[in-house]
Amino acid sequence: MTTEITGAEIVVRCLAEEGVTHVFGYPGGAVLYIYDAIFSQDKFQHVLVRHEQAAIHAADAYSRSSERVGVAIVTSGPGVTNAITGLATAYMDSIPMVIISGQVPSHAIGQDAFQECDTVGITRPCVKHNFLVKDIKDLATTMKKAFYIATTGRPGPVLVDIPKDISNQKYVFDYPKTVEMRSYKPVEKGHAGQIRKALQLLLTAERPMIYTGGGVILANASQELNQLVDRLGYPCTNTLMGLGAYKATSDKFVGMPGMHGTYEANMAMQHCDVLIAIGARFDDRVIGNPKHFSSFPRKIIHIDIDPSSISKRVKVDIPIVGNLKEVLQDLLAQLDTAETKPNATALAAWWKQINQWRERECLKYPTSTEVIKPQSVVEKLWEVTKGDAFITSDVGQHQMWAAQYYKFDKPRRWLNSGGLGTMGVGLPYAMGVQMANPGSTVACITGEASIQMCIQELATCKQYHLTPKIILLNNRFLGMVRQWQQIDYGSRYSESYMDSLPDFTKLVESYGHVGMKIENPSDVEGSLREAFAMKDRLVFMNFITDQTENVWPMVKAGKGLTEMLLGSEDL
Repeated sequence: MTTEITGAEIVVRCLAEEGVTHVFGYPGGAVLYIYDAIFSQDKFQHVLVRHEQAAIHAADAYSRSSERVGVAIVTSGPGVTNAITGLATAYMDSIPMVIISGQVPSHAIGQDAFQECDTVGITRPCVKHNFLVKDIKDLATTMKKAFYIATTGRPGPVLVDIPKDISNQKYVFDYPKTVEMRSYKPVEKGHAGQIRKALQLLLTAERPMIYTGGGVILANASQELNQLVDRLGYPCTNTLMGLGAYKATSDKFVGMPGMHGTYEANMAMQHCDVLIAIGARFDDRVIGNPKHFSSFPRKIIHIDIDPSSISKRVKVDIPIVGNLKEVLQDLLAQLDTAETKPNATALAAWWKQINQWRERECLKYPTSTEVIKPQSVVEKLWEVTKGDAFITSDVGQHQMWAAQYYKFDKPRRWLNSGGLGTMGVGLPYAMGVQMANPGSTVACITGEASIQMCIQELATCKQYHLTPKIILLNNRFLGMVRQWQQIDYGSRYSESYMDSLPDFTKLVESYGHVGMKIENPSDVEGSLREAFAMKDRLVFMNFITDQTENVWPMVKAGKGLTEMLLGSEDL
């Protein structure tokens, strides 16, 4: 006779079947049966966070920094609503995750029961898909579907809402090896004819440009991208989400494009005659005003797993829907046998133009012996870590400086909230990264405003012996807000000054970690080296930085890519 087990035990067994080794979560009434089942198992480690938002962020980063699915558990009502920001963050950046939420007992749904909310309704806009399990017979299959949907096609978070009574009922455990869904069949293989047309267009280009986004990293197609760029010899730009997909130390890398991208990347994006977009979505922060972008005639090739992303903001000439890794492999195979070769004379002239744009040195900043320049901290961080660290960031000026001045040569080493722009992700991201990559060097670049949004997770770090290095670029302002207020609002700094900050050193020490305060530029490198030498301690470095520094270049909202401000002299 086959033994029946509880729904909670079924959930735990499903996670084990999927090879899950870490789960981030916070218990509550509606998930206590599940937590009771977790107590009796040894297949995965549960990480107790201090806020549900951090559970989702940590699981998100766990996924971003590895090729595994992040998993989180939250309870009903406020547990789920606290998780919404994390879900929306992951959804905007297409991160594969499975979130298990508790729900009030089935008979109480719709009765305004204690800690009840319409989880399926609330989360529908910010997950790839969600389920409410109404019958224990469907539980195992639903879990299998959740992992399948999260990881195939365009990835994303999937939520499974489980009423408390379902987690206590008993049923035979039978986990399907595969699932098929009539309404969900993502395309994997790109159309061979379209790939052939794209290659021919690429090879006859005189001013080609390769524009890549986070899709390359999600598809694990970095190796293929590097081969393509190096074999063609064309300029390449990676978006904020795509940094590390192509090696930043290569002379063919022209920097990040967009609102705070390099002069040479933006000019090349605008003036190329053939643009190939690979796993990128022509985001508003990348191309600026679509009308301005479209006013420069060029042929556009767009490769993406998601057909709805193609021609969404910019009309393209050759669309290719498919898994990026497979499409690039097919493209490289066709390149091997192609009779046409790139126009060497035209390409040399194009590179000459790009190098002239490079001479503007758009990322150059004034140095100082009196006050710490935030850009210099990131540059020194890159030197000290030899460019080999996992870098998480929060959102704001420090995020842009991290993207501009830390040269990422590997994929999955840069973790930030691109689409939603979520303050507070930096510290829980660092936790998730270190759980997924034990023994690795992890640094969180943050601001004094962002870090306080999830600072209670310092307790989680202490409990689980997590030792990221926190790089606080402290300018006592909501830095990016202040920058916009200076440029667009007549320097009226409405509510953007941080008027009362804690003594971060004492605060961090109260959590059991090491705190440092650095105020002199001459102490920056030494402090970083000292901190990273303490491999078994979390070190919080409070760098008191120049309050007046802005992120340059900058494309103001509504402006075109070539309408860049390169410094305060352009204001």
